[in-house]
Amino acid sequence: QEGIYIAESLKVLQRALLAGHFPLSILTSEKWLEGVREVCGQFPDVCADLPVFLAPESVLENITGFHVHRGTLASVARPELPAVSDLLQGARRVVILENIVDHTNVGAIFRSVAGIGADGVIVSESCADPLYRRSVRVSMGTVMQIPWTRAGSWVQLAADLVSAGFETVALALTPEATPLDVFAEDPPERLALLLGTEGDGLSPEALNSADHVVSIPMKGAVDSLNVAAASAVALWALR
Repeated sequence: QEGIYIAESLKVLQRALLAGHFPLSILTSEKWLEGVREVCGQFPDVCADLPVFLAPESVLENITGFHVHRGTLASVARPELPAVSDLLQGARRVVILENIVDHTNVGAIFRSVAGIGADGVIVSESCADPLYRRSVRVSMGTVMQIPWTRAGSWVQLAADLVSAGFETVALALTPEATPLDVFAEDPPERLALLLGTEGDGLSPEALNSADHVVSIPMKGAVDSLNVAAASAVALWALR
């Protein structure tokens, strides 16, 4: 709401600075002060007049409401998100998160996207914020390096995907779903992987508009994986 997000830890702050994000202030403890100086010294232009507030760890915990395990919090201005059409331009693999509400899952998916490989992430209107503190931390700051944006209506997003030449692949448990390993033998050149919310999965609107529906073959009377784990498996198979 204030156009700000919180970067927790020096590693995440460094990734934010590398991504061209603009820090507003830093709150840290004596233990981490030298590390803050080192990171800020790498970016003298944006850190020249940056306020750095120093406090005992007990005061940090009282201010933030939690134990700051990684010693440093930075207030950072949110970057302007690209248009969906701009993100799709030149991409071959994108991941679409529809209404995923758990920040841990969002962060873990971004880490899979960064580590295994996709060109960008598009989140729906009701999806959890990728720049929420926990999402950023779980992603290990990779949310800073992956191009992403927030979509408007599903109708408009579907139209943008078609216009950019993408085939949509829904990961879902339906009777007609193709096993992922079979589908991965000959995947589309430009592919958008659709992942749905933790409880109900993809909406009927998303499923009905998908060009393909695939599922991960399971054993042991387990029907599915957590959405973050499923994203890693699917990205690996379709890389």
